[in-house]
Amino acid sequence: MVEKVMNSRWIGLVAVATFLFLEAGQTVVAQQSRAQQTGIDAALLAKAKSGDAVAQVAVGESYAAGTGVTQDCRLAAEWYQKAADKGDVAGQLHLAALYRDGGSGFERDMAQAAEWYRKAADQGDVSAQGMMGTLYSLGQGVEQNYAEAYYWLDLAAGMKGPKQAQYAAYRQMMGAHITADELAEVQRRAVAWKAAHPQADARQ
Repeated sequence: MVEKVMNSRWIGLVAVATFLFLEAGQTVVAQQSRAQQTGIDAALLAKAKSGDAVAQVAVGESYAAGTGVTQDCRLAAEWYQKAADKGDVAGQLHLAALYRDGGSGFERDMAQAAEWYRKAADQGDVSAQGMMGTLYSLGQGVEQNYAEAYYWLDLAAGMKGPKQAQYAAYRQMMGAHITADELAEVQRRAVAWKAAHPQADARQ
């Protein structure tokens, strides 16, 4: 009976994690489909070359989606990274998603995906925090760690948004796999993070 309950919990855990994982990929695909349909505008390219992060992400989207130019995920990654290296969250998220999903001529690298999601999550991006929770729960790109999964999901669940309830439910599932001491420690870390990021905390 206990084994059946544990199996049921595990199936539910994987199902929720997979849903969050796939939904994040669909969001990036939708963003890429909205890239410019008439090629890379000369003014936009000039802004990107001058260091404008928003323009760099837009150029990257054009290459990733193959809109107006030959699809080239390697070039897309290069443009995303230019923005990501400046600390631009959109650039970090796009680069992370590209490493996560791979593309034509661009190999998947879950470790790199996790690294860039973490950078965005550290800045308070809710989707990145939720993704870090998912990656830790599945052991994708990082060593499986339910306490870390709980920590990131706790931060994500603390922010208002369309997925708040999902993050909270998934956090509760992670809580069933950690000890009382681990729970106390991750809650302490979450409080410390919020204190260090008052702007993010104010959006709750």
